[in-house]
Amino acid sequence: MRNVFLLLLLLNVKFTEAQTVENIIVITTDGLRWQEVFSGMDSMIANNTIFNQGDSSGIYKKYWSDDVTERRKKLMPFLWSTIAAKGQLYGNRNTNSKVNVANRYWFSYPGYNEIFTGYPDTLVNSNHYKANPNTTLTEFLNQLPAFKNRVAAFGAWNAFERILNEQRSGVPVINAFDKLNSKRATASEQLLNDMLLDSYRPFGDEECLDVFTHYQAMDYLVKRKPRVLYIAYGETDEWAHAGHYRDYLNAANQVDNWIQQIWNYVQADPAYKNKTALFITTDHGRGDKRKEEWVTHGEGLAGADEIWFAVMGHGIKAKGEIKDNTQIYQKQFAQTIASLLGITFKCEHPVADKIELNQ
Repeated sequence: MRNVFLLLLLLNVKFTEAQTVENIIVITTDGLRWQEVFSGMDSMIANNTIFNQGDSSGIYKKYWSDDVTERRKKLMPFLWSTIAAKGQLYGNRNTNSKVNVANRYWFSYPGYNEIFTGYPDTLVNSNHYKANPNTTLTEFLNQLPAFKNRVAAFGAWNAFERILNEQRSGVPVINAFDKLNSKRATASEQLLNDMLLDSYRPFGDEECLDVFTHYQAMDYLVKRKPRVLYIAYGETDEWAHAGHYRDYLNAANQVDNWIQQIWNYVQADPAYKNKTALFITTDHGRGDKRKEEWVTHGEGLAGADEIWFAVMGHGIKAKGEIKDNTQIYQKQFAQTIASLLGITFKCEHPVADKIELNQ
């Protein structure tokens, strides 16, 4: 019955008049707090010997400024130069721009489910939850002729094949220590595969270092030219849980650099130039009511439901940092991403309304 319902929806899929781009790249960096995104490094955490890895001077040298505008730019220079100039940034609660998760759990699988389904399903209540029974936007798009076999996902964490239900959806999901094109790998793919399998595994077998996810995704982007690409970085969350503030900041800074690489590439490639949007966000927030709580998150922890997002691309108004009295929810992301492609996302479960980016 579910497949029949989905087929009927696909036959009646609505292409809107509000299309702004032909392609979209969705990027997440796990558990990166809005506090650092909008205010840069936190001196109270950096000064704490429990968290600064014995290198407070190094953290200050690289990331500190008395001016908050300069401080946040030191951490994420591309975000606060190019995206702030050409796109939109939401979630600075200091200026009353609020973005929250709608699910009640405030950790990863429920957050990623909410991002890609538009539906904060209360049954999705564990990071070890089974293959997602809900229809994701990536699955929905992959059923459309214009996007068929042109949707792909890359994630550092091995749960993404379940979150995006790779087996049912037909969307290739390369996560953790999966190989690229293992049957007929090119020279570059084989090199990436070999390096990945021989790499240091600080997070065990469940999650690889972000550098491998990034370069696998870039190799795929250059060679396969997907119309919809998802890249999920994970080190910001892993180093935060470890209480390593220097590594957490460095991971965020590195993700910003990789986002710049991605944008520079798409703006240099005729297949993507002025036809592609970036949508950047996170799956959950972290604690901040007591500074010691920055290392964790979860249901009921103050601040762990507070997130942020940024968007940039052709046809998206350049509003910069949003300072209006706004309240947005993570469940709105799926329909917003669909609308940028000129599509209405409908499936067997509820999907929240899109965010009006151009009002």
